Amino acid sequence: MAKLGFVGLGVMGSEMANRLLSKGHSVTGYNRTRSKAEWLVKKGMKWADSPRAVAAESDVTFSMVTNSAALAAIMNGPDGMLAAVSPGKLFVDISTVNPAFSREMAGKIREKGGDMVDAPVSGSVITLQQGKLSVMVGGRKETFEKIKPLLLDIGPKVTYVGDNGLALSMKIATNLSLAVQMLAFSEGVLLAEKSGIAREIAVDVLTHSVIGSPMVQYRGPFVLKMPDEVWFNVNMMQKDMMLALEMGRQLDVPLPTTATVNEFLTAARGMGLANQDFAVLFDVLARMSGVAR
Repeated sequence: MAKLGFVGLGVMGSEMANRLLSKGHSVTGYNRTRSKAEWLVKKGMKWADSPRAVAAESDVTFSMVTNSAALAAIMNGPDGMLAAVSPGKLFVDISTVNPAFSREMAGKIREKGGDMVDAPVSGSVITLQQGKLSVMVGGRKETFEKIKPLLLDIGPKVTYVGDNGLALSMKIATNLSLAVQMLAFSEGVLLAEKSGIAREIAVDVLTHSVIGSPMVQYRGPFVLKMPDEVWFNVNMMQKDMMLALEMGRQLDVPLPTTATVNEFLTAARGMGLANQDFAVLFDVLARMSGVAR
């Protein structure tokens, strides 16, 4: 049993903390909104009043927050995790943030004798609950070997990518395809629907066809009925698209389909859909096509 910490108990973070608890680990957690974590406290998670308190209590601290600004907020300041770093403490950041900023935070932790890896994940809430989540890790190889058993408790596929920041680059490269696939899937459904095919049939055929990637199979049905709880909203997806476009500019890689889907995400925000799951791209294209949900 390991002494673990978890900062950032949103939809995905809370499910990961729950899996770690179910594996018998001691977990101390913190979330900006405590009410979202009460169900974990009832299951045995210890509560801490700040990110610093979590890190002070834990040998390995996981974090999963919205963006680089949120990571800076939980890292810096008198109540931040950096204030609790001591030799031997390890940090596993699962957030999707700017790779350069992640490397900067890892450097600050190393200055105090600890270490940090970036460990973004690929998958959804359903994937995680089914125990099929995959994890990418960037950092020192020796640190990866130490934390690998813990990551395997979260998901069965754990891949060492390379130095700090490279797992984030891999995650951003993965996520740009999610939104692109969703928009392409929506185009196919709407083309079929306006040809006279029932939407339900179009979705069924496409999700079981050659284009039925895992993402299409679990998110495609959202065009029929959105989930009760948002998995990954428009704002979060557009954040990842912007990270991808910036990387493309820096590395001289054209990303034409990413740029197109980014404009549709902006359109979704303009329609007041920013907090909907990014599958709402279907609604944006449907309105442009004169079709109602």
